[in-house]
Amino acid sequence: MSVRVALIDDEPLVRAGLAAIIDSDPGLDVVGEASDGAEALDLVRRTRPDVVVMDVRMPRLDGLEATRLLLGLQEPPRILILTTFDSDDYVFEALRAGADGFVLKRAQPEELMRAVHTVAGGDVLLYPAKVREMAARAQPRSGRVATAQLSGREDEVLRLMARGLSNNEIAAELFLGVETVKTYVSSVLGKLGARDRTQAVIAAFESGFITP
Repeated sequence: MSVRVALIDDEPLVRAGLAAIIDSDPGLDVVGEASDGAEALDLVRRTRPDVVVMDVRMPRLDGLEATRLLLGLQEPPRILILTTFDSDDYVFEALRAGADGFVLKRAQPEELMRAVHTVAGGDVLLYPAKVREMAARAQPRSGRVATAQLSGREDEVLRLMARGLSNNEIAAELFLGVETVKTYVSSVLGKLGARDRTQAVIAAFESGFITP
């Protein structure tokens, strides 16, 4: 079955371009469009997309607030943030709120399609260098990692996650089975109260567990 995609952007030409790119992939299907975050909630309820591709800067309701609203739904979609600047603080806040990744508007069509498939498959688009850069400018928050009481192995896994390593790469680094790594990753997310790897890594930077 095709991945159902909803597009949220205030520029009609941008939406048209995105729709043309996404619909050119036989595994992707644009099921609806909206011009800002205020319309996103109704659109998602009506069309039930798997992935929402959403601009971060929009009038009335921006991508950050729309992300928070969409993730409050009973069955929230995966969210891929669109941005002009890869150091945008709005993007960092959206990732902190639970967005599954971000992609630049100037990205190649193949990169956009790959990004949609990635988040649709349950993975996150984590760019460690950019997250570190954004975290360095953000205000420090409470020490979630310090109070989470991670085990020694969970500590190692979180540090490798912050480097952007996949489960397979972490398994190779620590000489563990992939399923064992998945168990450790799930445990880290649970202890940190994180929705996904991105939120866990952001918590690690903000808590001073890893220095940007």
